[in-house]
Amino acid sequence: MTKAVFTTKVDPTYDDTPDEKYHFPRTYLRQVEAALSDWIVYYEPRRANGDELSRGGRQAYFATARISSIVPDTTWADHFYALVEPGTYLEFEHSVPFREASGTYESRLSKADGSTNKGAFGRAVRNMADDEYDAILTAGFSHTLGLTPRERPAGLAREEIPLGFGEAQAHYEATPRRIVEQLVSRPFRERAFATGVKSAYVDTCAMTGLRILNGGGRSEVQAAHIRPVMDDGPDAISNGVALSATVHWMFDRGLLSIDDNYDILTASDRVPDTALRLLSPDRKLLLPSRPELRPALKYLDYHRRNVFKG
Repeated sequence: MTKAVFTTKVDPTYDDTPDEKYHFPRTYLRQVEAALSDWIVYYEPRRANGDELSRGGRQAYFATARISSIVPDTTWADHFYALVEPGTYLEFEHSVPFREASGTYESRLSKADGSTNKGAFGRAVRNMADDEYDAILTAGFSHTLGLTPRERPAGLAREEIPLGFGEAQAHYEATPRRIVEQLVSRPFRERAFATGVKSAYVDTCAMTGLRILNGGGRSEVQAAHIRPVMDDGPDAISNGVALSATVHWMFDRGLLSIDDNYDILTASDRVPDTALRLLSPDRKLLLPSRPELRPALKYLDYHRRNVFKG
Protein backbone atom coordinates (compact mmCIF):
# COMPACT_ATOMS: atom_id res chain seq x y z
CA MET A 1 0.00 0.00 0.00
CA THR A 2 1.08 3.56 -0.66
CA LYS A 3 -0.50 6.98 -0.62
CA ALA A 4 -1.62 8.71 -3.83
CA VAL A 5 -2.86 11.98 -5.30
CA PHE A 6 -6.05 11.86 -7.40
CA THR A 7 -6.63 14.87 -9.66
CA THR A 8 -10.22 15.94 -10.28
CA LYS A 9 -11.55 19.11 -11.87
CA VAL A 10 -14.38 21.38 -10.68
CA ASP A 11 -16.34 20.18 -13.72
CA PRO A 12 -14.70 16.79 -14.32
CA THR A 13 -14.41 15.14 -17.70
CA TYR A 14 -14.69 11.78 -15.93
CA ASP A 15 -17.49 10.47 -13.74
CA ASP A 16 -15.93 11.60 -10.46
CA THR A 17 -17.87 12.00 -7.22
CA PRO A 18 -15.01 12.56 -4.76
CA ASP A 19 -16.88 11.45 -1.63
CA GLU A 20 -17.95 8.22 -3.38
CA LYS A 21 -15.80 7.29 -6.37
CA TYR A 22 -12.94 8.28 -8.68
CA HIS A 23 -13.11 7.46 -12.40
CA PHE A 24 -9.89 6.77 -14.29
CA PRO A 25 -8.47 5.06 -17.43
CA ARG A 26 -6.28 1.95 -17.44
CA THR A 27 -3.24 4.22 -17.80
CA TYR A 28 -3.35 4.80 -14.04
CA LEU A 29 -4.48 1.36 -12.88
CA ARG A 30 -1.10 0.38 -11.44
CA GLN A 31 -0.83 3.59 -9.39
CA VAL A 32 -4.39 3.25 -8.07
CA GLU A 33 -3.84 -0.43 -7.20
CA ALA A 34 -0.79 0.60 -5.17
CA ALA A 35 -3.05 2.89 -3.10
CA LEU A 36 -5.80 0.30 -2.54
CA SER A 37 -6.85 0.21 1.15
CA ASP A 38 -4.69 3.26 1.80
CA TRP A 39 -5.34 7.01 1.98
CA ILE A 40 -5.31 9.43 -0.94
CA VAL A 41 -5.60 13.20 -1.32
CA TYR A 42 -7.66 14.95 -3.97
CA TYR A 43 -6.04 17.70 -6.00
CA GLU A 44 -7.87 20.37 -8.01
CA PRO A 45 -5.87 21.70 -10.99
CA ARG A 46 -5.98 25.16 -12.52
CA ARG A 47 -8.25 23.99 -15.34
CA ALA A 48 -11.85 23.76 -14.13
CA ASN A 49 -12.87 21.39 -16.95
CA GLY A 50 -11.50 19.60 -20.03
CA ASP A 51 -11.06 22.80 -22.06
CA GLU A 52 -7.34 23.60 -22.26
CA LEU A 53 -8.13 27.33 -21.97
CA SER A 54 -10.26 26.79 -18.88
CA ARG A 55 -9.25 28.45 -15.60
CA GLY A 56 -10.82 28.69 -12.17
CA GLY A 57 -9.38 25.67 -10.34
CA ARG A 58 -7.60 26.22 -7.05
CA GLN A 59 -4.33 24.41 -7.87
CA ALA A 60 -4.57 22.90 -4.41
CA TYR A 61 -5.20 19.74 -2.40
CA PHE A 62 -8.67 19.85 -0.89
CA ALA A 63 -9.70 16.52 0.66
CA THR A 64 -8.61 13.07 1.75
CA ALA A 65 -10.27 9.63 1.66
CA ARG A 66 -9.43 5.93 1.86
CA ILE A 67 -9.86 3.67 -1.17
CA SER A 68 -11.74 0.46 -0.46
CA SER A 69 -11.91 -1.25 -3.87
CA ILE A 70 -11.45 -0.92 -7.62
CA VAL A 71 -14.18 -1.98 -10.03
CA PRO A 72 -14.34 -1.88 -13.84
CA ASP A 73 -16.55 0.61 -15.63
CA THR A 74 -19.06 -1.59 -17.43
CA THR A 75 -19.98 1.14 -19.92
CA TRP A 76 -16.54 2.42 -20.97
CA ALA A 77 -13.81 -0.02 -22.00
CA ASP A 78 -10.49 0.19 -20.16
CA HIS A 79 -11.86 2.50 -17.48
CA PHE A 80 -12.31 1.86 -13.77
CA TYR A 81 -13.71 3.30 -10.55
CA ALA A 82 -11.78 3.60 -7.29
CA LEU A 83 -14.46 3.39 -4.62
CA VAL A 84 -14.15 5.46 -1.45
CA GLU A 85 -14.62 3.67 1.85
CA PRO A 86 -17.81 5.06 3.44
CA GLY A 87 -17.18 7.47 6.29
CA THR A 88 -13.59 8.28 5.31
CA TYR A 89 -13.96 11.24 2.92
CA LEU A 90 -13.02 14.46 4.68
CA GLU A 91 -12.39 17.88 3.18
CA PHE A 92 -9.57 20.02 4.51
CA GLU A 93 -10.55 23.02 6.60
CA HIS A 94 -8.81 25.07 3.90
CA SER A 95 -7.26 24.08 0.58
CA VAL A 96 -3.49 23.49 0.48
CA PRO A 97 -1.56 24.97 -2.49
CA PHE A 98 0.66 22.43 -4.23
CA ARG A 99 3.59 24.82 -3.80
CA GLU A 100 4.41 26.69 -0.60
CA ALA A 101 7.39 28.95 0.17
CA SER A 102 9.54 25.93 1.01
CA GLY A 103 8.69 24.17 -2.28
CA THR A 104 6.24 21.49 -3.40
CA TYR A 105 4.75 18.91 -1.05
CA GLU A 106 5.37 16.19 -3.64
CA SER A 107 9.13 15.88 -4.12
CA ARG A 108 8.68 14.48 -7.65
CA LEU A 109 7.06 17.74 -8.77
CA SER A 110 10.23 19.78 -8.25
CA LYS A 111 13.38 19.73 -10.36
CA ALA A 112 16.84 20.31 -8.91
CA ASP A 113 16.69 23.98 -9.93
CA GLY A 114 13.40 24.47 -8.06
CA SER A 115 11.19 24.62 -11.17
CA THR A 116 8.13 22.41 -11.59
CA ASN A 117 8.52 19.01 -13.23
CA LYS A 118 5.67 19.42 -15.72
CA GLY A 119 5.84 15.81 -16.87
CA ALA A 120 5.19 14.47 -13.37
CA PHE A 121 2.73 17.26 -12.61
CA GLY A 122 0.66 16.35 -15.67
CA ARG A 123 -0.16 12.87 -14.39
CA ALA A 124 -3.70 12.67 -12.99
CA VAL A 125 -2.76 9.96 -10.46
CA ARG A 126 0.55 10.15 -8.62
CA ASN A 127 1.85 7.97 -5.81
CA MET A 128 3.46 9.76 -2.91
CA ALA A 129 5.47 9.00 0.22
CA ASP A 130 3.85 8.82 3.66
CA ASP A 131 5.71 11.88 4.93
CA GLU A 132 4.49 13.96 1.97
CA TYR A 133 0.89 12.91 2.62
CA ASP A 134 1.30 13.65 6.32
CA ALA A 135 2.66 17.13 5.59
CA ILE A 136 -0.38 17.93 3.42
CA LEU A 137 -2.70 16.70 6.18
CA THR A 138 -0.95 18.84 8.78
CA ALA A 139 -1.35 21.91 6.57
CA GLY A 140 -4.96 21.13 5.66
CA PHE A 141 -6.08 20.53 9.27
CA SER A 142 -3.75 22.96 11.05
CA HIS A 143 -6.52 24.65 13.05
CA THR A 144 -8.34 21.42 13.88
CA LEU A 145 -5.05 20.01 15.16
CA GLY A 146 -4.56 23.04 17.41
CA LEU A 147 -1.49 24.28 15.54
CA THR A 148 -2.60 27.63 14.07
CA PRO A 149 -5.40 30.20 14.44
CA ARG A 150 -8.12 30.03 11.79
CA GLU A 151 -7.70 32.77 9.23
CA ARG A 152 -10.68 34.82 8.07
CA PRO A 153 -11.19 37.41 5.32
CA ALA A 154 -9.70 40.86 5.90
CA GLY A 155 -11.51 42.80 8.60
CA LEU A 156 -12.52 39.76 10.65
CA ALA A 157 -10.55 38.54 13.66
CA ARG A 158 -8.78 35.19 13.45
CA GLU A 159 -10.21 32.35 15.51
CA GLU A 160 -7.82 31.47 18.31
CA ILE A 161 -6.14 28.08 18.50
CA PRO A 162 -8.60 25.58 20.03
CA LEU A 163 -7.71 24.10 23.40
CA GLY A 164 -9.10 21.07 25.16
CA PHE A 165 -9.77 18.99 22.05
CA GLY A 166 -8.22 15.57 22.55
CA GLU A 167 -4.55 15.83 21.70
CA ALA A 168 -4.85 19.39 20.37
CA GLN A 169 -3.41 20.85 23.56
CA ALA A 170 -0.76 23.48 24.17
CA HIS A 171 1.87 20.70 24.22
CA TYR A 172 0.49 18.87 21.19
CA GLU A 173 3.16 17.23 19.08
CA ALA A 174 1.98 16.81 15.49
CA THR A 175 3.47 13.39 14.82
CA PRO A 176 2.21 12.18 11.43
CA ARG A 177 0.93 8.77 12.48
CA ARG A 178 -1.31 10.23 15.17
CA ILE A 179 -2.83 12.61 12.62
CA VAL A 180 -3.69 9.75 10.24
CA GLU A 181 -5.21 7.70 13.05
CA GLN A 182 -7.59 10.54 13.92
CA LEU A 183 -9.08 10.69 10.42
CA VAL A 184 -11.72 8.10 11.33
CA SER A 185 -12.50 9.41 14.82
CA ARG A 186 -15.81 11.29 15.15
CA PRO A 187 -14.52 14.10 17.40
CA PHE A 188 -11.76 14.97 14.93
CA ARG A 189 -14.03 14.69 11.90
CA GLU A 190 -16.76 16.79 13.50
CA ARG A 191 -14.34 19.58 14.35
CA ALA A 192 -12.74 19.50 10.89
CA PHE A 193 -16.17 19.48 9.22
CA ALA A 194 -17.35 22.37 11.39
CA THR A 195 -14.25 24.41 10.62
CA GLY A 196 -14.62 23.84 6.88
CA VAL A 197 -18.32 24.72 6.81
CA LYS A 198 -17.89 27.83 8.95
CA SER A 199 -15.07 29.03 6.71
CA ALA A 200 -17.13 28.40 3.55
CA TYR A 201 -19.99 30.53 4.91
CA VAL A 202 -17.64 33.11 6.51
CA ASP A 203 -19.12 32.29 9.93
CA THR A 204 -22.54 33.54 8.84
CA CYS A 205 -25.85 31.75 9.39
CA ALA A 206 -27.13 30.84 5.92
CA MET A 207 -30.78 31.27 6.93
CA THR A 208 -30.69 34.37 9.13
CA GLY A 209 -27.64 36.28 7.91
CA LEU A 210 -26.37 36.61 11.48
CA ARG A 211 -22.64 36.56 12.20
CA ILE A 212 -21.65 36.75 15.87
CA LEU A 213 -18.03 36.38 16.99
CA ASN A 214 -16.80 36.41 20.59
CA GLY A 215 -13.60 38.00 21.87
CA GLY A 216 -11.52 34.96 20.93
CA GLY A 217 -12.89 34.93 17.41
CA ARG A 218 -15.17 31.93 18.00
CA SER A 219 -18.38 32.14 16.03
CA GLU A 220 -21.89 31.43 17.28
CA VAL A 221 -22.76 29.68 14.02
CA GLN A 222 -22.78 25.86 13.87
CA ALA A 223 -22.18 23.36 11.06
CA ALA A 224 -25.28 21.28 10.26
CA HIS A 225 -25.16 18.07 8.22
CA ILE A 226 -27.91 18.08 5.58
CA ARG A 227 -27.97 14.30 5.26
CA PRO A 228 -27.19 13.14 8.82
CA VAL A 229 -24.06 11.11 9.51
CA MET A 230 -26.24 8.43 11.12
CA ASP A 231 -27.97 8.09 7.73
CA ASP A 232 -24.68 7.75 5.81
CA GLY A 233 -24.25 11.47 5.20
CA PRO A 234 -20.60 12.32 4.41
CA ASP A 235 -18.44 14.95 6.08
CA ALA A 236 -18.38 16.95 2.85
CA ILE A 237 -18.88 20.71 2.90
CA SER A 238 -21.52 20.26 0.18
CA ASN A 239 -23.42 18.15 2.76
CA GLY A 240 -23.26 20.99 5.26
CA VAL A 241 -24.75 24.39 5.93
CA ALA A 242 -23.83 27.00 8.55
CA LEU A 243 -26.73 27.72 10.90
CA SER A 244 -27.32 29.54 14.16
CA ALA A 245 -28.12 27.26 17.09
CA THR A 246 -31.91 27.73 17.07
CA VAL A 247 -32.16 27.39 13.31
CA HIS A 248 -29.89 24.33 13.41
CA TRP A 249 -32.24 22.71 15.93
CA MET A 250 -35.27 23.38 13.68
CA PHE A 251 -33.45 22.13 10.57
CA ASP A 252 -32.43 18.85 12.23
CA ARG A 253 -36.01 18.28 13.35
CA GLY A 254 -37.52 18.89 9.94
CA LEU A 255 -39.19 22.22 10.68
CA LEU A 256 -37.02 23.89 8.04
CA SER A 257 -35.57 22.65 4.76
CA ILE A 258 -34.18 23.93 1.44
CA ASP A 259 -35.43 23.49 -2.12
CA ASP A 260 -33.31 23.01 -5.24
CA ASN A 261 -33.33 26.78 -5.89
CA TYR A 262 -31.96 27.36 -2.37
CA ASP A 263 -35.23 28.81 -1.10
CA ILE A 264 -35.87 28.21 2.60
CA LEU A 265 -38.87 25.94 3.25
CA THR A 266 -40.90 25.95 6.46
CA ALA A 267 -43.17 23.22 7.80
CA SER A 268 -46.77 24.49 7.69
CA ASP A 269 -48.25 25.46 11.06
CA ARG A 270 -45.22 24.05 12.90
CA VAL A 271 -42.91 27.09 13.07
CA PRO A 272 -44.05 29.96 15.30
CA ASP A 273 -44.05 33.52 13.96
CA THR A 274 -41.31 34.50 16.42
CA ALA A 275 -39.00 31.91 14.82
CA LEU A 276 -40.02 32.84 11.27
CA ARG A 277 -38.94 36.42 11.92
CA LEU A 278 -35.40 35.16 12.42
CA LEU A 279 -35.16 34.04 8.78
CA SER A 280 -33.91 36.24 5.95
CA PRO A 281 -36.82 38.32 4.58
CA ASP A 282 -36.43 36.94 1.05
CA ARG A 283 -36.25 33.35 2.40
CA LYS A 284 -33.20 32.70 0.23
CA LEU A 285 -30.24 30.72 1.53
CA LEU A 286 -26.92 32.57 1.71
CA LEU A 287 -24.37 30.54 -0.27
CA PRO A 288 -20.59 30.04 -0.36
CA SER A 289 -18.83 31.89 -3.16
CA ARG A 290 -17.44 28.66 -4.66
CA PRO A 291 -20.19 26.59 -6.35
CA GLU A 292 -18.72 23.22 -5.38
CA LEU A 293 -19.07 24.12 -1.68
CA ARG A 294 -22.78 24.90 -1.94
CA PRO A 295 -25.35 22.34 -0.73
CA ALA A 296 -25.51 19.46 -3.20
CA LEU A 297 -28.96 18.79 -4.63
CA LYS A 298 -28.79 15.08 -3.75
CA TYR A 299 -28.42 15.92 -0.05
CA LEU A 300 -31.16 18.57 -0.14
CA ASP A 301 -33.46 16.02 -1.78
CA TYR A 302 -32.68 13.51 0.97
CA HIS A 303 -33.46 16.06 3.69
CA ARG A 304 -36.79 17.02 2.11
CA ARG A 305 -37.86 13.38 1.66
CA ASN A 306 -36.63 11.96 4.96
CA VAL A 307 -36.36 14.78 7.50
CA PHE A 308 -38.62 17.68 6.50
CA LYS A 309 -42.12 17.71 7.97
CA GLY A 310 -43.58 20.14 5.43
